[in-house]
Amino acid sequence: MTTRSSVSRPWAPVAAAGAAVAACAVCCAGPLLTLLAGIGVVSAGAALWMPALATVAVAAGLGAVIVRRRRRRACRTPAGPVDLNIPTLAIHRPDASTETRAGGAVNPDR
Repeated sequence: MTTRSSVSRPWAPVAAAGAAVAACAVCCAGPLLTLLAGIGVVSAGAALWMPALATVAVAAGLGAVIVRRRRRRACRTPAGPVDLNIPTLAIHRPDASTETRAGGAVNPDR
C-alpha cells in the first residue's frame, strides 16, 4: 500500500473562483443574450432591406448614365463649318471720281 507523504491542498480558493464564474454567467447571461438577439434582429432587417437598397443603387446608377449621355449629346459640336449669321464687310474700292496723287495712289486724306 502506498502512502501519501504530501498534504492535500486546500480547496477553498478554487471553490471561490468557481462560485465567481457561476455568478458572472448567471448575471451577464441576460444582457449578452439581449445583445446577440439585437444583432440578429438588425441582421434580419438588413437582409430584408438589401433588395430594396440594391434596387435604389441600380436606379441611381442608371440615372447617372442617362444624365451623362444627355449632357454629352447636348454639348456635342457639329462637325464642319457653322454659319454664325455675322454680316460680312464689303471691301471699299475707290471709284474713278476719287482724287489721286501723281503716282496713281489713293489720297489717304480723303
